[in-house]
Amino acid sequence: MIVSTDKGTVVDTAERVLDVAEHLVQVRGFNGISYADIAAELGVTKAALHYHFASKADLGEALIRRYITRFQAALATIDERAADAPSKISAYAEIYLDVLQQQRMCLCGMLAAEYQTLPVPMREAVVQFFDINETWLERVLDDGQRAGTLRPRGSTRNTARVVNSTLEGAMLVARLRDDPSRLEAAKDQLLAELA
Repeated sequence: MIVSTDKGTVVDTAERVLDVAEHLVQVRGFNGISYADIAAELGVTKAALHYHFASKADLGEALIRRYITRFQAALATIDERAADAPSKISAYAEIYLDVLQQQRMCLCGMLAAEYQTLPVPMREAVVQFFDINETWLERVLDDGQRAGTLRPRGSTRNTARVVNSTLEGAMLVARLRDDPSRLEAAKDQLLAELA
C-alpha cells in the first residue's frame, strides 16, 4: 500500500510501520509496545497494520531483518572508507554512539534483553545479528593483527565477542546514566587495549 505524505513524496506504508515500530522498540523494548501504539503514531487503524504484518511476531522478524540489512550496509561502508583496522573498529563504535545520541538503543541489544520472551524466529534473527557483527569484527581484528596495527590478547574470535559485548553493555549503562561519554570512554579504552 502506498500513501502520500505531507511533503509530497510517496512512501510505502509497510516501511512507515517499520520505522515507527523500530523507534518504539529501541526506546521501550518489544514487549513494551503494541499495535495500538504504532497505529496511534501513524494515525491508522490496527487493522491497517495487520494488513502488512499479520502478527506482532511477523512485525518483529521484519524489523530485525531490515535492521540486519542496514547494519551490513553500514559495515560495508566502513570497509570501503576506513583505511586500517583501528579506524574500522572506531567507526564501528561510532554506529553505537550515533544510535545512543538519538536517545535509542541498538534494536537487537534491546531484543536480546527480552530474548526468552520472543518467538523463535525472532530469537534466531537476533542471534544472526550478533553472529554477523562478531564475524565482521573477527575479520577486522585478524587484518589488524596481520598488519601489526592491532594486538588483541587471546584469539580474535574471543576479542570480537568482547568488543561487541562491551559496546552493547556500555550503551545500556550510558543510557541508564544519560551519559553518552561512558560509551565513548568504553570505545577509547577498547582501542587503547587493542593497540
